[in-house]
Amino acid sequence: MQNPLIGVSTYMENDVRWGVWQHRAAVLPAGYHRLVQRAGGCALLLPPDADEQAHRIVSRLDGLVVSGGPDVDPARYGAERGPDCGPADPERDAWELALTRAALEQGVPLLGICRGMQVLNVSLGGTLVQHMEGHRGSPGTFAEHTVLPVGGTRLAEVLPEPVSVPTYHHQAVARLGDGLVPGAHAEDGTVEALELPRGEHPFVLAVQWHPEEGRDVRVMRALVAAARAAPVERAAPAAG
Repeated sequence: MQNPLIGVSTYMENDVRWGVWQHRAAVLPAGYHRLVQRAGGCALLLPPDADEQAHRIVSRLDGLVVSGGPDVDPARYGAERGPDCGPADPERDAWELALTRAALEQGVPLLGICRGMQVLNVSLGGTLVQHMEGHRGSPGTFAEHTVLPVGGTRLAEVLPEPVSVPTYHHQAVARLGDGLVPGAHAEDGTVEALELPRGEHPFVLAVQWHPEEGRDVRVMRALVAAARAAPVERAAPAAG
């Protein structure tokens, strides 16, 4: 087949500047679409839309990436907001949760990156640690730390050895979502990857780090390979 069509979630930001213009715009760091392209996929950027459009859009994709970004609203997993939790973005939460659930329901290969891993966990009933230390640099600066793959997992097939990864997060997985298993841990025990076991879905993998900020394309290449192999027939999209 031709290069698989990989959708990547984007988000709205105020006062985006380019040239002589300053507007509210849908944005995404270029590292995401470049990583998809380097891994052999064709990147399609997905701006926020009405939740009911998610099934229709995902049904036309070969794979989906849910990108990194700010904190998921604690109300989404039934928690009170802690003092270190960032502001809510209801539009983004709703859109990315809808995309994730559509991919899970339709068997579309899915990769979550940082916030995308947290969205996956919340979408399946899991919860989050709202603040932790040691997994990000100064504001706007990525740190590096080692992740240790869990033997026998999909992640361990993709990354069979401990690897140093770019990281920038202050939240993490607390209670695992239904069916999810850890694919890797940091040296301090933090869950650094989640996945659904084989047989439950063609490909569901999420990582807490930022592969788009590094040179290692193996995680994205695994998504692209799964997108090439995914079955053509999927569940019919919801009306609308």
